[in-house]
This record gives sequence, C-alpha cells and structure tokens, in this order.
Amino acid sequence: MASPRRPRVLRLALLVLPSVVTLAALSATVAVAMTVQERTIREATAERVMAVARSLADLAEVRTTLTTVTDAGRPGDLADAADLAAATTALQPLAELVVESAGVYYVVITDDEGVRITHPLASERGVQVETTNAPVLEGGTFLGTERGASGPSLRAKVPVRDDGGTVVGMVAVGVLESSIAADRDAALGALLPWGIGALVVASLASSALTTAVERRFRRADAVAAENAQMRRTTAALREQAHEFGTRLHVVHGLVSHGDTAAALGYIEEVAPVRTAAGAEDAGEPVAAATVHAVRAELLELGAQAEFDLALDGDLDDGAVSVVANLCRNAGEAGARRVRCVLREAEGRLIGAVDDDGPGVDPAVVGRIFGQGFSTKTDPSGFGRGYGLDTVRRTVTSRGGTIEVGSSVLGGARFAFEMERV
Repeated sequence: MASPRRPRVLRLALLVLPSVVTLAALSATVAVAMTVQERTIREATAERVMAVARSLADLAEVRTTLTTVTDAGRPGDLADAADLAAATTALQPLAELVVESAGVYYVVITDDEGVRITHPLASERGVQVETTNAPVLEGGTFLGTERGASGPSLRAKVPVRDDGGTVVGMVAVGVLESSIAADRDAALGALLPWGIGALVVASLASSALTTAVERRFRRADAVAAENAQMRRTTAALREQAHEFGTRLHVVHGLVSHGDTAAALGYIEEVAPVRTAAGAEDAGEPVAAATVHAVRAELLELGAQAEFDLALDGDLDDGAVSVVANLCRNAGEAGARRVRCVLREAEGRLIGAVDDDGPGVDPAVVGRIFGQGFSTKTDPSGFGRGYGLDTVRRTVTSRGGTIEVGSSVLGGARFAFEMERV
C-alpha cells in the first residue's frame, strides 16, 4: 500500500512547483542578462581603449614629439622627467583632452625605452612602465587587464612609429576595472525594474495557477471522502448481510427440525422483541441448527463438515457467529474436510476448526484478521475479508484469544477460547 504521506508530499510539490519554476526561470534570466551585459560592456570598453590608443599612435604630433626624444636616454641610462620635460609639456594637455573626451581613465605616452612622458600623476612621469612594454616596443600590441600604479585596469598598448617605421615610443590607454564594474551595476539597475515587473506578473500567474490546482485538489478530496464513506457503508452492509445469512441458516435449521420455540428464542436473542412473561430459551436446538446450517453451506462449497460438541448448554449468537465464520472460511479457502471441536470448561468456550485445505501463508498470518483482507478473489465486486474480522472482534470482546497454526488434517487450524455467555 502507498504511504499516506506520499500523496501529501506530491500534492505540496504540485502546488509549490509553479512558484519554483517561476523563480528559477527569472533567476536564470537575470543571471544570463547580467553575464551578457557585463561581457558587452567589457567588449565595448576594450574596443574603445584600443581605438583611442591607435588613433593617438597615428597622430602626427605624437609621432613627431617622440622622435625628438629618442636620444634622450639609452637602455643603460634611462631618460628622466627633466630630460622629457619638453615632450611632456607638448603631450600632457593632449593626453588630458583625450581622457576627458574619450571617457578613459588615463593616457600614457612613453619614449622608446618605456619611460612615461605623460601620466595623470606627475610623480609617475619620467618613470619606466613596470607592466608589459617590451613586446609593444618591439612592434606588437597588447590588450588585457594589468595592475599598475592606479590599480587594475583594462588597457591597450600600441607602438608609435616614425616615418621610417621605427618604433619611437608607446601609447597606453586604460579604464579602471572598478569603472567597468560601476557601468555593469548601472546597467543592472536599469534592468532591475523589468525584473521586478516580470516577477510580479509571474507571481500573479503562479498564484492563479496554484489556486486553480488547489481548487481541483479540494474537489478531488471531497469526492475521495464521499467514496470512502460509501465504501465504509458498503462494507458495513456486507458484514451485516454476512451475519444475517448465517442467522437465517440457523433459523432455517431450527424450523426444519420443527423446533419452533427454539427458533423464536434464537430470534429473540438476535433481535429482542416484547414477549410474554416467562418466555425462555429452548436450549440445545440452536447448536443443532448451527450444525445443520454449516453443513448445508459447506456442501454447497464441496466440503464435508464434522462436529464434536460437548456443551452444558446451547450456543449463543456470538458462538454461532465464530463457528459458522471459521467453518465457512475453511470451505471458501478450498478445504474438502472441515472439523469443528467445541468444549466448555469453567465458564469458557474452548474450540478449534481444522481443515485439509492449503493452509495459511506465514507471510500473511498477522493480517488475516484485518477488515477487508482476503487471499481469495472477489467476483461480486463488493469486497471480501469480513468473516475473520468478525471472529476476531467477537472473541476479543468476550475476553478471549484466537490463534492460527497448522492442522493435523494438513491445512489450517484456528483455535480459540472465550467467555461463555
């Protein structure tokens, strides 16, 4: 049987799933948008710094000025700020103008040894560049992130050549990584209202869907409750019909033997009615009628019933129910021989029903007395498994016990004892 917890977990999952899907989709969308936005900003910044660097490297004023300072220093004796003062005076205003107009953080122009001619910080002018410069001064270009005097920045470095193609210096243009991050955050801030709007719309749609699903669940719960009540009612009616059939057999046996008084006494016990004062139970005939009824019922199932009864008085309705249900159960299980022994000792009934049928599977011994449990098919469609449940309830209600084991006849043995009424 399915665990009762599983449907509740599944139901909760179905109710929460729309919201989870909505939040997951929105989170994925925002994450993708952030990634794309950051990559777009970085690519645009890289293109901008490279374009500015190349434009300055090609500018005639820069090329001419750098040509004039190629002899200001040598690899072993670098030029200093004083040696490059005239070039700085000519190029620093140009560098500052480009910084302001192009939206970059710095423009650095160096001589052919990589000594800075221009820089936003005056203290850095006349100092050799510490980051990548040798490949650029040999004629290559560089684009990447490096940490310099101003912190990590995305920078482009382009060589400056004279009219003869000789490298006479270098132009480096950079944008701080913190500036790129600020641009990304600003772009994300612009996307945020759209994300919030999407979340509101998605949440409303999810709530509407959840409400619709919950309404269907409640409708299904109502139908399930109604069906469960119907099944309980059907089971109760079947149990009553089961017992009523047994009682009719007993009445039939009493009447067929001409024991009218005993039949009336039995009916009075089952369904008390007002009788004249002094009406008494007829005694032994109920037991005889029970034997007759059980034998007739087992014959219809193809089985023979044997009885060994040693009682001080007649059977009451509870005892009749226990004996009849145990014998009937044996016949329905496929037994061909059923033997019932019933004794009375110290105010208690002690009995056993043995059969030569297939016996009881040890795997189901603990469940056979449960309501609705049966190992037999149910062609009627109304359910089985009420006889042994009735036996269990009758025996336990009278302070007794019932045990299941193997019979000497080769099948099952149901031994019981309970108080005499």
